[in-house]
Amino acid sequence: MDGPTVYRSSFWRNFWSNAVMAPRTSLGFMRVDFVIGTVFVIPLTQMVFFAFVVQLSAGGAASAASSIAFTAVGNAVATVTYSSVFSVCQTTDSEKQQGTMEHLLVSPANRIALYFGRGLIPILISLATVTVGLVYAATFFGVEIPVSSFPTLAVSIVLTAFAMVGFGLLLGGIALYLRTSIILGNIFLFIGLLLSGVNFPVSQLPLSLQYVGEALPLTWGLKAIRAAIAGDSLGSQSVLWGAVGLSALLTFGAAIALWEVFERRAISTGSIARF
Repeated sequence: MDGPTVYRSSFWRNFWSNAVMAPRTSLGFMRVDFVIGTVFVIPLTQMVFFAFVVQLSAGGAASAASSIAFTAVGNAVATVTYSSVFSVCQTTDSEKQQGTMEHLLVSPANRIALYFGRGLIPILISLATVTVGLVYAATFFGVEIPVSSFPTLAVSIVLTAFAMVGFGLLLGGIALYLRTSIILGNIFLFIGLLLSGVNFPVSQLPLSLQYVGEALPLTWGLKAIRAAIAGDSLGSQSVLWGAVGLSALLTFGAAIALWEVFERRAISTGSIARF
């Protein structure tokens, strides 16, 4: 006699279901006004703020132009944090608050498809955010982006978006064990601004902090984008692409592993109340 049939939905069905439903449920705060603000407003205001800081610290000297350009590119890329870290990291909070976490734990949904599906919209928003930020950098802050660098720049932006969304998923996995992910997201927002070479080169940090900065995917994404704008050789850029791609794989993998550990513990105890 045959045993009970175990239902297994397909990978792609899970992927597209989560890609379509996540913006309406666990990513419900990603409304049109939120997306417009994230893509068009936050990059400009953040870049203007830090550009003025650089200009004032240099006394308005003409030599500050290169420092302003450096800062503009850094913040154009760093603004990806709002869509890739905050929006993705807070999916954990949404599942717990809406009471859907328990249903998700017992569902037969493929966990890899679930994670990648929920990351699709944030990846697209991250791509748009970085692209708009670089347009601002070229238009308002004197950053020269050669047309010949567009192909390599596009690859760098895509890889950076994937890596940062993977990092957001990793923080979301850590947040499974916390009451809220807001504090965690804020901490890593400012850690990225400080240690990833956004406003000054990582080499200016103390050696111990340089090691921390090198472990962040934003650091390698910024290096790849700066190298593309500078027109570095394809060989050197390929090394940076490999580093960004590796950070994306590691963060996605670590996020899924954390989820699986949480799932096993929650099922064995019969509750998520202690998390």
